[in-house]
Amino acid sequence: MDLIRIAPRCRVIIDNDWAGDPDGLLALAHHALSPANRIVGVTSSLTNPMFGPPEGMAHRGAGLAGELLRVLEHPESAVHAGPDSPFTGQPRNSAAADAIIGAARAAGGLPLILVCAGPLTNVADALLLDPGIAPLLTLAWVGGAARNNEEYNYCTDPAAADFVLSHQELAVWQFPAETYRQVVASVAELDHAFRNGGPAGEWLWKHFNSLHVPDFVKFGPLWCLGDSAPLVVTGLDDVTSAFTETATGPSRRTYTSVDTRLIMADFLAKLRLHQ
Repeated sequence: MDLIRIAPRCRVIIDNDWAGDPDGLLALAHHALSPANRIVGVTSSLTNPMFGPPEGMAHRGAGLAGELLRVLEHPESAVHAGPDSPFTGQPRNSAAADAIIGAARAAGGLPLILVCAGPLTNVADALLLDPGIAPLLTLAWVGGAARNNEEYNYCTDPAAADFVLSHQELAVWQFPAETYRQVVASVAELDHAFRNGGPAGEWLWKHFNSLHVPDFVKFGPLWCLGDSAPLVVTGLDDVTSAFTETATGPSRRTYTSVDTRLIMADFLAKLRLHQ
């Protein structure tokens, strides 16, 4: 039986440091399994040096994301890699920046949301090359915090974040650390879901278990799945979330809470239904 009919609500470009923390890959699977959004581009960014030397990591991440999309039998399996170095403030072309620009310039009929759950390097490069794309999309960013110098995605490329967030014509829906860290699941819940989630679950289980991290990182009984927070504005709905918003200019929202139960229950159900 097909899933009960759901009307598409947006197009999405998904950008992440796929070779870093695997919660990004879980979020990618969730987007790909969600009929309410239509993926029109996937791009891969540099990783934080905590995951090792960054050279080649954007391309490695592109390979991982593409492999997962093929396991999911998703038609958008081409993933475009960006540079392995932070934003320079100078124009530079990359496959990732070009893909973002191309998706923004393409006619689509549905609103376009650029979901970035990593450093904003590729977004900054695209905006520097073609500032005219800013009014054509909304950026949903997982990153930043009350104290930015302590937040991973901001700290990986602060120059890119400062450049993007200062763009006056860009609508931004931000999921800061205080909010995205609310999205948690128990390791036992994830383990059970992956073991019973068919080929996609098996693939995710493998990558959650093979993550290489520094010795000082110790895993506890919970796993933060903060990269899934933007699902409330793409594949689901933010009716049970809360945010503050500026009154003038392009939409600038800061989400203060998201419905973790909704996000997790929806993902686990879709993973089971996909088998």
